[in-house]
Amino acid sequence: MVQLTLPRNSKVKTGKVWDKPAGATNVREYKIYRWSPDDDENPSTDTYFVDTDDCGPMVLDGLIYIKNKIDPTLTFRRSCREGICGSCAMNIDGTNTLACTKGMDEVSGTIKIYPLPHMPVVKDLVPDLNLFYAQHRFIEPWLKTVSPTPETEWLQSHADRAKLDGLYECILCACCSTSCPSYWWNGDRYLGPAVLLQAYRWLIDSRDEATGERLDALEDPFRLYRCHTIMNCSQACPKGLNPAKAIAEIKKMMVERRV
Repeated sequence: MVQLTLPRNSKVKTGKVWDKPAGATNVREYKIYRWSPDDDENPSTDTYFVDTDDCGPMVLDGLIYIKNKIDPTLTFRRSCREGICGSCAMNIDGTNTLACTKGMDEVSGTIKIYPLPHMPVVKDLVPDLNLFYAQHRFIEPWLKTVSPTPETEWLQSHADRAKLDGLYECILCACCSTSCPSYWWNGDRYLGPAVLLQAYRWLIDSRDEATGERLDALEDPFRLYRCHTIMNCSQACPKGLNPAKAIAEIKKMMVERRV
């Protein structure tokens, strides 16, 4: 029989349970993944209690309350608090989403928070997104033209501009890519739904003049075709976008240029 050994520091243990805030009458329980590269310890899930009468209604408000009033060592990313920057993407109650737009009242019982899955962890709830950003850089997400630059601006019809709706709104939070099993298995070679949606945004832009070059870069058994239409990406997107549809459209463009 094959015997498998778990990697060191892979098993999550039960961590510290912090005291409830003194005098609080309305509290929510948070269980949060904790791990520090500075400690030679397994990761743990620490338990905190948030006084909901003393903080805002969102999951991020609870995290900020914990960091400010209970445990300043808790580490997570956040910025805009408006669902625009994507910084506070994490796994909440089993779903990848943004902590700033997820209400505490949307979660029944204990609020369980983990970093985005299948990504290296820098510390606590902070994933390492270096590969994700490198893949975004690979698709060259800017307008590429060979025509002389116009004196004023590149013109675009209302109909052509409308084709970008549902694409440009992507905030690169990585919720979709880290919910995709194909990306878990082949993240080093498969570009993933977020980056491919961004690639389609430039492929469909009527002002861009590098369609062939962009398709050539995606013509690879892994970069594009590892998508198996599982649809986790479209379900996970906190902005309501449909990366799976964008990927299907790229595949259609690949076929059309061959016939």
